[in-house]
Amino acid sequence: MSRLPIDRNLALSGLSGLLLALSFPRIDASFLAWFALIPLFLVMHRRPFVCGFVAGAGFFGPVLYWLNIVMTTYGKMHPFFSVAAYLILICYLSLFFGTAIWAACRLREKLGFSPVLTLPVVWTALEFVRAFLLSGFPWATLGYSQSDLPLIQSVDLFGVYGLSFLVVLVNVALAETVRALWRRKFEDIPRTALAAATLLFAMNLGYGYFRLGQDLDGREEKLEVALIQGNIDQAEKWDPARRHSTVRLYNKLSLSASQKGKTDLIIWPESATPFYFQEGGALGREVVSTALSSGAYLLFGSPAYEMINRTPSYLNSSFLLSAQGNVLGRSDKVHLVPFGEYVPFGRFFPFIDKLVAGIGDFSPGTVSPLPMNGHQAGVLICFEGIFPELARDYVRRGSDLLVNITNDAWFGRSSAPDQHLAMTRFRAIENRVWVARAANTGISAFIAPSGEITARTPVFETLFLRGSVGLGATPTLYTRIGDVIPGFFILLSLWWFFLARDRKKSF
Repeated sequence: MSRLPIDRNLALSGLSGLLLALSFPRIDASFLAWFALIPLFLVMHRRPFVCGFVAGAGFFGPVLYWLNIVMTTYGKMHPFFSVAAYLILICYLSLFFGTAIWAACRLREKLGFSPVLTLPVVWTALEFVRAFLLSGFPWATLGYSQSDLPLIQSVDLFGVYGLSFLVVLVNVALAETVRALWRRKFEDIPRTALAAATLLFAMNLGYGYFRLGQDLDGREEKLEVALIQGNIDQAEKWDPARRHSTVRLYNKLSLSASQKGKTDLIIWPESATPFYFQEGGALGREVVSTALSSGAYLLFGSPAYEMINRTPSYLNSSFLLSAQGNVLGRSDKVHLVPFGEYVPFGRFFPFIDKLVAGIGDFSPGTVSPLPMNGHQAGVLICFEGIFPELARDYVRRGSDLLVNITNDAWFGRSSAPDQHLAMTRFRAIENRVWVARAANTGISAFIAPSGEITARTPVFETLFLRGSVGLGATPTLYTRIGDVIPGFFILLSLWWFFLARDRKKSF
């Protein structure tokens, strides 16, 4: 029997994607990211877009496998349609890899620019575009592959995209060096680029150790916080018959936590109250009793609504109660989950339903920190923790503490909860602020401004987690300038392509 032909270029490209996937949680072999892309960069000139696309599929496919769990187990989607939707998303995300590789090869062909110059810029620019195009999905941005504390401290300067730039630069400089050595064309070794990549890597590492040598996590004012992990099964969460038992469980865990010692703030997860707290009633009074009995602030997730022209506008919200049971404020989710909390272009595709059954389409809120005795808490609901600009906006508006409430029950026992936590961790470093994270089924955690996870819970266990957090955000360059650099990279990439187009016309 004759063997099927194997395209070595595509095989090596797929290998790059797989190695890169292994650098992310839960495998978390972060060191692989620094050379994972070398096979792709060695063969990309032969079939630029296709090689990049295959590498993207080899990366996003394994990293996002858990989407099938969400769509079939909780979205009740037929496995055939689940796989189809999953493949469509993987193909869409792989376009960014393919476009970056194609762009670098084209700029070399038309302008003679080395990929060492163009690829880190174009790659980072496209990652930034992915973060907001079609509502944005910055999950598994390349910089998130890193988890070692010294290597990620520089995100307080340039954000996660700065780290992405460095990872690509190191990979492409090594790839061009390997290419020159393989051909024994020693004069083609990109000595300047190799030296620059080495220097920047060393500076990044040195900066990390320098920052970790400082007192990043200490604050004059502290709060004793209890995170309540109710571990409510997703299939039962919205069952009307279980509302009272759900509230009683949170109440019991909260009081048990407060009895362990002084407690200033109790945090329940996203949609912890599966009813409209704003309507009051017996269930609302039970929630208020938790604050009264514990003598602590109570922050919890609850759906809410506002009547606009006699039409309800639904919101995914969080409420903050004082120790006296008074409502101090409400913060609404700003960045909604497409097909989970609303259907994009729903008026054009009325046959498409949401994965989340129940209320209807949610409406986005605005950035509204919650007041807490002279301080403010910025609440990131669910996957809002993966959007750097949103956490930055909360801190710029005076938030002394970031709180992430989420319901990761959708992910089952996959690697998604670990990935979600790893990305949220960057928000603490970027803004040098404490993050308290309460998740329905885990992972609940306390994250220090240095990025150290001081305490965390296992998944799918009913428990509470106590910890101390500091109040106050230390000013950082990233908090001041945000994502100016990747924004500049977009403009620079467009300028390069304008030059390439102009050069082509002149021949």
